[in-house]
Amino acid sequence: MTGPDDIAARLLADLDERLAPVDAELAADYPGERPGRQPVHTVYVPADRYEAGLVPSYGAAALALLDEHADRFDRLVGATATRQWRDDLVARVRAKLQTEPVEDLRIDFEDGYVGRSDADEDDDAVRAASDLAQSQEARSAAPYGGIRVKCFEAATRGRAIRTLTTFVTTLLDSGGTLDGWVVTLPKVTRVEQVEAMVHVCEVLEGEAGLAPGTLAFEVQVETPQSILGADGAATVARMVHAGAARLTGLHYGTYDYSAAAGIAAEQQSLEHPVADHAKLVMQAAAAGTGVRLSDGSTNVLPVGDGDEVEAAWTLHHRLVRRSLDRGFYQGWDLHPGHLPTRYAATYAFYRQGLPSALERLAAYTGDTMRGIADEPATARALAGFLLRGVQSGAVDEAEVLQGCGLDTEQLVAMSTRRVGA
Repeated sequence: MTGPDDIAARLLADLDERLAPVDAELAADYPGERPGRQPVHTVYVPADRYEAGLVPSYGAAALALLDEHADRFDRLVGATATRQWRDDLVARVRAKLQTEPVEDLRIDFEDGYVGRSDADEDDDAVRAASDLAQSQEARSAAPYGGIRVKCFEAATRGRAIRTLTTFVTTLLDSGGTLDGWVVTLPKVTRVEQVEAMVHVCEVLEGEAGLAPGTLAFEVQVETPQSILGADGAATVARMVHAGAARLTGLHYGTYDYSAAAGIAAEQQSLEHPVADHAKLVMQAAAAGTGVRLSDGSTNVLPVGDGDEVEAAWTLHHRLVRRSLDRGFYQGWDLHPGHLPTRYAATYAFYRQGLPSALERLAAYTGDTMRGIADEPATARALAGFLLRGVQSGAVDEAEVLQGCGLDTEQLVAMSTRRVGA
């Protein structure tokens, strides 16, 4: 009888040949986590309100609001914490607002941009692109950015393309860069619209002399049709793969989606069951593909008297933390006053989870038992958690190195390792 080693070798050769197409498809369709930093939020600003100094002005406005209501903010972020913990968190938030108040900025030519003529939009596309180039040169721009154009439905398709081409060409002609820049495609209902966006990017790159793959885009999930198609399939999963490497993110649209699902205005919220259902489907569709997820926004703004600001802050802080707990590490912000609670909730999430994550990853990499026997998949998640904490400013690299012996480069390698690799 043939020996077991010979049988195994022959079977392996057979399986390698049989499964080669599947192996290639899995590697292409599920490449693992996208390398690089994911911003913790996207700030939307109507195109007609955007100007070159917007990012530092948002930081200044956020700090002024925090100073005005410092006692209320301290109570909100430190209700169950020690004074030292609270003071450290508030200091981190203040430092963030001073140095990098906005991580990702979207100049909006869609729902936030209303009552403007075609001529107005042409003018604003040129002016906003020129201002963005100016802010990039001054190093006062957000590290990530882009524009939201109108959707690719027939009625607005022409306007969307005109704004996109005008903005890109003006930005490049003004000496600006497309590094870290994406286009947000809203109200996507069909996979063919994603395929059309891929085609637009290819053509625009060729015309502008850009390297292939320079232009990227994200899809806004704002319609039930983008979650469940007429054929009963999860449309969003097909969209993810149709967009391939150019599709960087799926962003949930709170109010458009809720309204399209028939939810009354008073009940429209990031916490509504229809929102949770849509986001769970998005999460499953994006898993392992490198496409990132972003939760939507709250339309309750921290303006008015102290009680009104505190109520809005309390709501926003809770919603941000809820999203983080559910694996949505990015969300939309609509007002400078949202920035303090965005960073406070984000930093609290990582600071509170830090001791356990360090202990578990140290045990895993040291091959020791400390009460929890983590598997490789969980180790990847732990590394990803710590990496996000460092990248956001919630955690210091020295804390991680001391706590589990891994530096940032090692965290990147561990967290981005493809499942099955």
